[in-house]
Amino acid sequence: MAVQCWSNILKKAKKTALVHDGKRKIHYLFEDGKEMAEEYDIKTDDLIVRKWRKKNSLGAQGQWEVEVGDSYSTAPLQDDLIKESSSNPVLMRKDTKTCFQWRVRNLPYPKEVYDVSVETAERCCIIRTTNKKYYKKFSIPDLDRCQLPLESTALTFSHANNTLIISYQKPKEILTLEQDLLRELKKMKGTSEGDVDCKTQ
Repeated sequence: MAVQCWSNILKKAKKTALVHDGKRKIHYLFEDGKEMAEEYDIKTDDLIVRKWRKKNSLGAQGQWEVEVGDSYSTAPLQDDLIKESSSNPVLMRKDTKTCFQWRVRNLPYPKEVYDVSVETAERCCIIRTTNKKYYKKFSIPDLDRCQLPLESTALTFSHANNTLIISYQKPKEILTLEQDLLRELKKMKGTSEGDVDCKTQ
């Protein structure tokens, strides 16, 4: 089963834990050389950040790519020299316990302008506007990794304060996987300085 396969990959990864600033930070090094870094709120256990890094074709470390969280707050300073206008729409993912959730800031149009749909064949979600002012296609990597189908009925959206909020109900397989993983992560002996190697086997 694909969910079990992803769960095994997570278990086999070399993990390091660091508790700092009210956050539990976990660094994963996978057998294929990819790295994943996650940050959880210690009080709520909410996932705040998930980012990935892989080596480029020359073997050097690539840039971190943010999957969950605000990519602007984690971007290196030199990237700030050229940046998008602050009035452009910005898509970021911020999950809840039961939903994958995306927010698109700077979208002032009323709710009836938006059409948010699941494209099962392309394995993605698409945001369209009837006024042709915004179009965005995005995937749900968590479902891809576990090879779970996308369901139209799991998708809902709302609009408030110039922000479009899209929620996708997490399937029970993902909820179980996340709970099991969190239990494992809490067993790790995190240090406040870092640089300790912790196995969860």
